[in-house]
Amino acid sequence: MAASPLPPPDPRFVLRGTQSAVHALHFFGGAEGQGQPLLLSGSLSGLVHIWSLQTRRAVATLDGHRGQCVTWLHSLPQGHQLLSQGRDLKLCLWDLAEGRNAVVDSMHLESMGFCRSTVLARGQGHWMLAMPGRGSDEVQILEMPSKTSVCTLKPEADAKPGMPMCLELWQAESSPRPLLLAGYEDGSVALWDVSERKVCSRVACHTEPDP
Repeated sequence: MAASPLPPPDPRFVLRGTQSAVHALHFFGGAEGQGQPLLLSGSLSGLVHIWSLQTRRAVATLDGHRGQCVTWLHSLPQGHQLLSQGRDLKLCLWDLAEGRNAVVDSMHLESMGFCRSTVLARGQGHWMLAMPGRGSDEVQILEMPSKTSVCTLKPEADAKPGMPMCLELWQAESSPRPLLLAGYEDGSVALWDVSERKVCSRVACHTEPDP
């Protein structure tokens, strides 16, 4: 007989106080010299809580999504900027330096789906952003923070993979060309060459949408 699986480990501690379901989590190094890492949580109520893992309490609460669920959180390489995406169809850029918690920029999202955006660092103060596009099967690529459009990636007419459900920008060490992995509604995963605007390969991985 196969051995019974081990039970999950007991938690070291539990953070309480979001007052609604948590839909996004992200570890955040904090501003330079801040010391202990922080944990960010995005909730159904539209709030982002910043938790100290030392005191195990929320040190700040960000409110920028008009009470709509926060679905994605990502800190930028500078160490004091945060991106949050919400069901209010907004992508917010926060400045958290020196105790600040202000939205310094925002973008409107075209897609009504659940797909989270993704970021690739492109040098000091610059990054590439991939997010669901206006068309149901499109992915929009932007250079940030200028919001300059790089391209819109749309599957071939005969592919019909459905909506993008998850995205991940990355770059191989052996090449300067950015790549995008996209999981689609039909369960397939496509590897895009962003510079060439074409699919390098596509694999049917699942029979249900890729989360």
